[in-house]
Amino acid sequence: ELGDIVFVRIEPVGTHVDAEASFGDVEAVKTVSELFAPVAGTVEAVNEALDGAPETVNADPYGAGWLARIRPDDPADLDGLLVAAAYREM
Repeated sequence: ELGDIVFVRIEPVGTHVDAEASFGDVEAVKTVSELFAPVAGTVEAVNEALDGAPETVNADPYGAGWLARIRPDDPADLDGLLVAAAYREM
């Protein structure tokens, strides 16, 4: 919905994030949008390939365009999240 993504910024590995708190942002041609953590946890990995190819977020969001991996403080928090198909239905 943002259009062409031109820049992605994610908090570095090791950063603790709170649920629903910003952990980075994506910049499109005309706007910047914050990224919000679905659960509280620690940033475990960041997709560094996006530094040179941020458009991958649009082209392959569920594959090569992944943003970050967050290790949840409480793994049970994952039970309340939706899979992509259920999210689209909403």
